[in-house]
Amino acid sequence: MTPIVFVTGGNRGIGLEIVRGFAKEGCKVLLGCRNEEDGEQAIEDIVGADVQVIEMDLSNDQQVEDTIVRAEAVYGRIDVLVNNAGVMDDADWQDLDVSKIKHSMQVHVNGAFTLIKQLLPGMLERNYGRIINMSSGWGSFHEGMEGPLAYAVSKAALNALTLNLANSIDDDKNVQINSMCPGWVHTRMGGRDAPKSPEEGAETAVWLGLQEEDGPNGKFFRDKTEIEW
Repeated sequence: MTPIVFVTGGNRGIGLEIVRGFAKEGCKVLLGCRNEEDGEQAIEDIVGADVQVIEMDLSNDQQVEDTIVRAEAVYGRIDVLVNNAGVMDDADWQDLDVSKIKHSMQVHVNGAFTLIKQLLPGMLERNYGRIINMSSGWGSFHEGMEGPLAYAVSKAALNALTLNLANSIDDDKNVQINSMCPGWVHTRMGGRDAPKSPEEGAETAVWLGLQEEDGPNGKFFRDKTEIEW
């Protein structure tokens, strides 16, 4: 079976490299992004692969639900979901408006959950599915929750969502839900001083998406190695 993959925030940075990575593995890929033209431009050099662009806005839950219906109709199903889309608000708590926290939670947690809620039932019914949530060490209690408040708290909540949902999966089901940290990556969000390339940041997501039946569930990874929450 050729996996069908849906990647949010797939038009640049790590997301685009995740799209490339799955395409190189022969997967059919749906690239989710806020602007269809940006997505089409991003995939111009991905030659010989089956990649389709899906316009979506994670800030609107109803639109997300409607988009997933359209996305599933393209190939008939979605086997792998990568919740990669993210926002970075680096304001200190003294200067942070509550609306900014709400926006970070909407993109990182609410939007991700809306997608999972739409797709997980089909994965369970078909007895095959992989969900990868793009988190961060900045949202890790083990690493001190050292990131900017809105970003760190929303990523920690995404980790909690990951573990709670993974615990709900019966052991006999071939469905896996995991979080990952890409590390400090040279992207628009990570900045030019970051030591890792987007390609390196994407590797763990592709690796998790192509895990065999006995692969991990309810775990947190960086560089294909399990780390603490």
